[in-house]
Amino acid sequence: MDKFQEHLANYQIHVKEDVEKRIAFIREQIDGNGLGGAVVGISGGIDSAVTAALCVRALGSERVIGVWLPAYSQTVHETDSKQLAEAIGMNLHTVDVGPAYDALVPAIEGVLGLDDKTKGNTKARLRMTVLYAIANQKGYLVADTCNRSEIHVGYMTKGGDGLADFNPVASLTKHEMRILAAELGVPGEIITKPPSADLWEGQTDEQEMGFTYEDLDRLLITGETRPAAKERIDYLHRISEHKRNIMPGI
Repeated sequence: MDKFQEHLANYQIHVKEDVEKRIAFIREQIDGNGLGGAVVGISGGIDSAVTAALCVRALGSERVIGVWLPAYSQTVHETDSKQLAEAIGMNLHTVDVGPAYDALVPAIEGVLGLDDKTKGNTKARLRMTVLYAIANQKGYLVADTCNRSEIHVGYMTKGGDGLADFNPVASLTKHEMRILAAELGVPGEIITKPPSADLWEGQTDEQEMGFTYEDLDRLLITGETRPAAKERIDYLHRISEHKRNIMPGI
C-alpha cells in the first residue's frame, strides 16, 4: 500500500469522527450566529450531496433547503438530486434558471461574444443569485460545496459556486469526499458518477482540467504525482490565486 492509499485507508477508519467534527462546525456557523438554517445548491453530484447530508445531520431536515437549479441540465442530474433528497430526508425545491440565462446571455452577446466556458460560468452565477435570494428571505446561510481538490486548482466559478457563507468540506479531497459520502448514505450512483459542473452538455471536470482527480489528490496528499499532471496542477494553482484570496483594496 502506497502513501496515498494508506492515507485513504486511515481516513476510512476515522470517518465517523470526521462527521462529528463537521457537524459541530455547521452548528457553530448557524446556531452560533443566531441564524435559522442553511441553503444548499444541489447539482446531482457528490460535493453538494455530501454538503447537504452534513447540513441535514447537523440541523435537521426542517432547517435545510436544498435547491435544484437546472439550466438545460442533463436529466441524470435531476434524477440523482431527487434520489439524494429522498435518501437523506431533505426538502428539495426546483428553480429553473434557464429562462434568466436565455434573457441575459443574448443581452451580453450584444456587447461581445461569449464562449462556452463564460456561458457556463454565467449559469453558475445565476444559480448563486437564487441561493442568496432564498437565504436572504429566510435568514439562512448559503453552504459552499467546493472541496479541497477543486479549491487548490481554482476549479470553481468566482461569484458562483466559489461564493458562499461557510464551507463544511473545504479540507477534503475528492477521494475523501467519496469515503465520507458512503458514510453519510449518499446513493452509490452519485458517488461513482464522473464529476461534472454541468456547465454544458457532456462536460466533465477531469476532461476540462486536463488531469484526473487521482493525479490531483495524490499531489495534495503525498506531494507527488505524474510530472505532466504536476506541471498542469501547479499552473492552475498559480493563476487561480485570486479566487482564494480576499479581494485586494487600497
